[in-house]
Amino acid sequence: MMRFSTLAVAVAIAPLAFAQDESIEEVVVTSSLVHSSLTATAFVVSGDSIAESGSQAIGEHLSTLAGVSSNNFGPAVGQPVIRGMSGNRVKLLQNGLIIRDASGIGPDHANDVDLNNVQQIEVVRGASALLYSNGASGGIINIVDNTIARSDVEEASAYVGAESQSVNDGSGFSAGARGNVGGFNLSYDYSEFDADSFDIPRGSIIHDEDHEEEHEEHDEDMTTLADSDYETEAHRFGISRTGDWGYVGASYQELSSTYGIPFHGEHGGHEEEHEGEEHEGEDHEGEEHEEHGEERIFSQTDSEILTVEGQLNLNGNLLKNVRFSVRDTDYLLSENHAEGEEHEDEEHEDEDHDEHGHSEEPTFFSNESTEVQLVFELGTDEEPRKIVVNHVSEEVAVLGEEAFMEPVDSTETTIGFFAGFNTGGFDIDVGARWDDIERDGIIREMHHEEEHEGEHEEGEDHDEGEHHDEHGEEAFELEPFTYSDQSVSAAVTISRQLSDSLNASLNLGVVNRAPSAMELFMNGEHLAVARYELGDANLDSERSNNIDLGLSYATDDWFANVSVYRNRVDNYIYLQDEMDDDHDHEEEHDEDHEEDHEEGHEEGHDEHDHEGLLMASYVQNDATFSGYEIELGRRFALAGGELEVRLQRDEVNADFSGGGDVPRITPARNVLAFDYSRGMTNALLEIQDTERQSAVADFETATDGFTLVNARLSHSVELGERAVLVISAYGRNLTDEVARNHTSFVKNDVPLAGRNIGIRARLSF
Repeated sequence: MMRFSTLAVAVAIAPLAFAQDESIEEVVVTSSLVHSSLTATAFVVSGDSIAESGSQAIGEHLSTLAGVSSNNFGPAVGQPVIRGMSGNRVKLLQNGLIIRDASGIGPDHANDVDLNNVQQIEVVRGASALLYSNGASGGIINIVDNTIARSDVEEASAYVGAESQSVNDGSGFSAGARGNVGGFNLSYDYSEFDADSFDIPRGSIIHDEDHEEEHEEHDEDMTTLADSDYETEAHRFGISRTGDWGYVGASYQELSSTYGIPFHGEHGGHEEEHEGEEHEGEDHEGEEHEEHGEERIFSQTDSEILTVEGQLNLNGNLLKNVRFSVRDTDYLLSENHAEGEEHEDEEHEDEDHDEHGHSEEPTFFSNESTEVQLVFELGTDEEPRKIVVNHVSEEVAVLGEEAFMEPVDSTETTIGFFAGFNTGGFDIDVGARWDDIERDGIIREMHHEEEHEGEHEEGEDHDEGEHHDEHGEEAFELEPFTYSDQSVSAAVTISRQLSDSLNASLNLGVVNRAPSAMELFMNGEHLAVARYELGDANLDSERSNNIDLGLSYATDDWFANVSVYRNRVDNYIYLQDEMDDDHDHEEEHDEDHEEDHEEGHEEGHDEHDHEGLLMASYVQNDATFSGYEIELGRRFALAGGELEVRLQRDEVNADFSGGGDVPRITPARNVLAFDYSRGMTNALLEIQDTERQSAVADFETATDGFTLVNARLSHSVELGERAVLVISAYGRNLTDEVARNHTSFVKNDVPLAGRNIGIRARLSF
């Protein structure tokens, strides 16, 4: 039987993009460097829809858009996936500049975003994303807010909001105000949200075969996912001055969060491997999982972001205006081990991880960056021509207990040219970028086996607290290394209005992406994904060759969108899991390959049996991503209002040129949505069906399909001339379905949440 599903973007985009034909022309994609109107590969989700949908990770907010899904690691972490591509291939932007945090270092790291009181979220899929950001072979997501006003605020306004959720006893509060004081536009936004661990349906968790027996009895009764709690707090302040000459402004943003990590690998893997350690075996036996809460693992993030931007209107014959942006980001994430399960502010703040007698120190992930961008406008609104110069200096560091990578300094310089014009009835947007990227890091290499044997014999008596640090100091040789790459990327979008209701588009792109710092220099235990990961400093840049065909149809009653794409990626970089047999085979050839960099890593790590973790290496292979997205809908007049019915399906297939499937690819999805509007009331019912994913890579397992039933009801009440109260009630996974996300590294241990009922109220005045 055919299974139907809905794109929860109906919550946001269905009314926005298709409720009226003329609305298509009114939607503005602010991050576009060429024409700013909505294109076939772009979605725009309104800020109101984001607010009324309740608090959740950005990937979950967008996961019902065609071609967009989420790589979840608990409720606080939901990194977006576009057309099967994730990580550094999908760029998150805030007001046109890339958000720089630690999400690219691990799937357990949250995107550092504030979705309170945003104006809209723009999603661009595929090759045309080059017209927004460099290296975005998968797509871009741009979060637009009005913190820095580009035109004068005409009248003061304010809002307060509150929210409650059932699945995690979550509660939130938000408030903000904006106005013009003495000719200066001022704005302030505040939000906080606090949630306990969320409920899950019985039988949601599946453990590996090696651990099934010891977990079986415990998991049968598990209805709450331990350490899935989180809390966030955000402040955003902006000031600007505008005039005929342009505008100039600044913003300061401070975000902090604390969230539990519901899955974390362990040193030594199986229980017997712990027995000889100073954490005595008898203390662990029978308690390792029954007392899961005895050791709590959680992350804390703090970031400060200062942005200065402006525009100088010159109105010359050659140069129309110059826009500039400078952003300084100071981001820190700490991964902590603590005793107990309590999720209280004072406890986290007071835990210095010594007072509790912890044997493990925290691990710190930092990102300090400065980005400067200049945009020179040479054309007109009808035929834009822009030259963009961008320079980024970024330092990423991992320090502490699980420091698996030495600090990496990166500089990226981009010069781009973008133009849009109309000829012979065709609208054409073109763009080209020249990128110069340099990463200065450290290659960590193991000593040879005979050197380690002597070291371990002499050092057998050091205690557990010192073992890991000393192991790191004694086992690795550090060698400075500089990765440098220069490349040119280009994209063109050609569209034509075939009739009043039908538009066709062709998108072509060749996009180069340099390896990330982690892909180059990673070498160590990544316990969040239970792997020992190895980067490769000899990786080549990826080259994505993308073609996308689109058709859009819209009349007063009907609408349809079809996209078909093929993306051939040369030197696709991915994390490949390996078996012990693979290492044994390599060890047999060590004498012949002692100077080989990658095998040198593997040889050294085999000596320590990877401490019970799965070995995984960043490798390259040519891959092809192909797929389609189909959307069909109709609007009906019903009971004094309008009912919109929408059916949607998207599917992506990804395989390597030599055979085999690319790991962790989004399964096919179907959506059936009913969106009813009448006056100040809106109701949405969506059925989102995710099919079974059986196209899996080596060491992957198939993932069962699931069907989520979601609903939302909102009503607005005018309380005066300017005061409006909006009350929204929403439900997610109303049938309490067991759901596992195939794109997640921890799909079996961290399922999606169970039934969630929430209510949200917002008063604007």
